Amino acid sequence: VWVPQSGKAAGSKSMGYDPLYYFNQNSSFGTEAELRSMITTFKNKQIGTIADVVINHHGTNNGWFGFPAEVYKGVTYQNLSTDVCADDDGGKAATEARKTGTQLSQNNDEGEGWGGMRDLDHKSENVQKIVKAYVKYLKDDLGYTGFRYDMVKGFGGSHVADYNDAAGIEYSVGECWDGNGVIKNWIDATGKKSAAFDFQFRYNVRDAINNKDWRRLNSTNNLMHDPTYNRYAVTFVENHDTEKRAGSEQDPIRRDTLAANAYLIAMPGTPCVFYTHWLAYKNEIKAMVDARKTAGITNTSSFLNLKSEAGCYANAVKVGGESKMVVAVGNNVASFTPSSAYTLVLSGYHYRYFLAKSLETVWADRSSGVYNDAFKVKLTAVSN
Repeated sequence: VWVPQSGKAAGSKSMGYDPLYYFNQNSSFGTEAELRSMITTFKNKQIGTIADVVINHHGTNNGWFGFPAEVYKGVTYQNLSTDVCADDDGGKAATEARKTGTQLSQNNDEGEGWGGMRDLDHKSENVQKIVKAYVKYLKDDLGYTGFRYDMVKGFGGSHVADYNDAAGIEYSVGECWDGNGVIKNWIDATGKKSAAFDFQFRYNVRDAINNKDWRRLNSTNNLMHDPTYNRYAVTFVENHDTEKRAGSEQDPIRRDTLAANAYLIAMPGTPCVFYTHWLAYKNEIKAMVDARKTAGITNTSSFLNLKSEAGCYANAVKVGGESKMVVAVGNNVASFTPSSAYTLVLSGYHYRYFLAKSLETVWADRSSGVYNDAFKVKLTAVSN
């Protein structure tokens, strides 16, 4: 479960993307005690909590360059003006520094800037010391099991590798919001020590729904299709940045949420389900997850396209070279049926799931609670 940046931020009702403190975890979302209780509750149910790590930029509490000092385990940590990139905020920080006789870093920003807050120079030994202490605190003290790095285009990918090594974290994902080539380059820059969100996968799904042309899913412009990178692909169809649209620009995924998630959960990569979708369709999405697990699909599974038409797109997903599940999505999906080697186990608005009979397992419909043994096959199933 990925949660927002949990440290105390600059805004009184902040989502956490304007960070002010590293070790003060009393935020807009609740107290540190409540945070620890939540993480522990999840852990007791074998659920890990992913921390949103916002380290590209930082807030101040005293003018342009007055960062708060924090003491953790007897050590004082404080960003300094010399930790601010020389070209921060399009040169505005340098102009302010000249007015006040303040010294900034001699290094320019390694990536894109973040207006309105101080962009940190991750080449600085002080910044590295603070961030390494912070990520170790997130893992070893608070109990987070993984990291989601925010705005990774703002600093060098090699630093993510260093911070992951310092914390000893087993899993992280970076928000590299860009084209496929840029994302792959960023993964490489981390030494392949971090996954990345597969933004192009999301756009493939959006375009298929928006144009009522499900052939658009038959795209190589994503991480998920590439056997070299699919293990690093965190696939998604919606997140906190993409969900908000106004009027005619309203995101089309809302019109086909179930089909979008059905395709997401069936395919290789590591699926990330949007919390709003989970709340709206718990039973359906849980059943999709169960089907994925039953078929043994992982982030390195392969797939074979069975049908690619405007009204129906279907893939057979392979595990160990053998097809274990078929997912079909589209406006005309009701007319699609694969070979007799599969049994229909889930169906809904614009989606269908089929499991291979060779799995030798039992499938029951969670929604109805009814068990049906009418299928005289190795796989027993109840469709919706």
